[in-house]
Amino acid sequence: MVLYRPLRQAALLLLPFTTLLLLTYVYYQPYDPKPFQNLESHGTSGVALAKSNNTVKAAFVVLVRNSELDPLRASMRQMEDRFNHKFHYPWVFLNDDEFTEEFKAKTRGLASGETLYGKVEDSMWGYPEWIDQTKAREARERMEAEEVMYGGSESYRHMCRFQSGFFFRHPLMLQYDYYWRVEPGVEFSCDVDYDPFLLMQEKDMKYGWAVTIKEYESTIVTLWDTVKKFMKEYPQHIVPKHDPDSLLPWISNDGGESYNLCHFWSNFEIGSIKWMNSPAYMDYFNYLDKSGGFFYERWGDAPVHSIAAALMLKKDEVHWFYDHGYFHNPFGHCPREPEWVANEKCLCNPKDEERAFGKLIPGLELILIVRNVHKLDTHWYSCTPQWLEVTGKKRTDYLITTR
Repeated sequence: MVLYRPLRQAALLLLPFTTLLLLTYVYYQPYDPKPFQNLESHGTSGVALAKSNNTVKAAFVVLVRNSELDPLRASMRQMEDRFNHKFHYPWVFLNDDEFTEEFKAKTRGLASGETLYGKVEDSMWGYPEWIDQTKAREARERMEAEEVMYGGSESYRHMCRFQSGFFFRHPLMLQYDYYWRVEPGVEFSCDVDYDPFLLMQEKDMKYGWAVTIKEYESTIVTLWDTVKKFMKEYPQHIVPKHDPDSLLPWISNDGGESYNLCHFWSNFEIGSIKWMNSPAYMDYFNYLDKSGGFFYERWGDAPVHSIAAALMLKKDEVHWFYDHGYFHNPFGHCPREPEWVANEKCLCNPKDEERAFGKLIPGLELILIVRNVHKLDTHWYSCTPQWLEVTGKKRTDYLITTR
């Protein structure tokens, strides 16, 4: 005890001096801009992107059934951990049925932002009056016999039509300017330490994507012919094909005569609700809708969105979220920058040789070829190489932040 008292007194005397030295050291440490070193190319402040300033009216939007609660919660948990716990954006859940109290409680408990629950009315989900339902049923039966993916599904067609022309018009969505589409069972494998919504707003971008693939031609037999008729009747909505900023070469290899099947995989998309509600897009959707192709064939919302973006938007209005790790069975994307991939920021591995997919989606022999799930952007089935060629960019041009 005799030795203890002098030591304690000395420590108390030294404490103010050591505290002052520590504060001085921290204060005069130079600021390290490395976490935001790629932001200059986007002309956006790193601090602005890294911290939510509540200037963006945006939300996650999820079309989901009550039975998909568990895989949805897995997706939400990753989104919250990777991004939203820092920004607290709201979640909008849409269903063609009423949500159960269990669904509401178990999703509300995971969300760091507000949660909203909406029912999709028949006007957005049922058959429009001009559809011959007998003809539609016969088309489903024929496509099912031909083993076309979802060819026999009636609900899948309602879903594709809803995602093509209605989700952004749902009353719960009209209060927002931007949406981020999330689906049950998807994976977000990289930390997102900036605000994609704010990036979209500050750069006036209209559409963002993570994965590109080619569409199954048997599902969209007359889609491009219908689109060409639309372009002829509504030239005011189309970026001229000779404009250097036109994205037409990404979806057509012959100046618009045919469609090369390239599209953004729309289960991941970040987009402008104002653009979707614009006269240009609505004229386009209504034209397609009147043709009946959503029911007489099996037009998907992915090619519908992608063709619209390629025809109506310019190169700098569409962004590849290259630095987002994303997986939707059976395809995925993993960025491959060695400064942060795998070791710190991402769980995905761009060199990962994944599972055999033939068992995951029966009947699609094509999937057997795709073994390297996180390198899909270099595979022949991907349209990302064409995207980079058309836009004249490199993958790293789309990096926002690195560590």
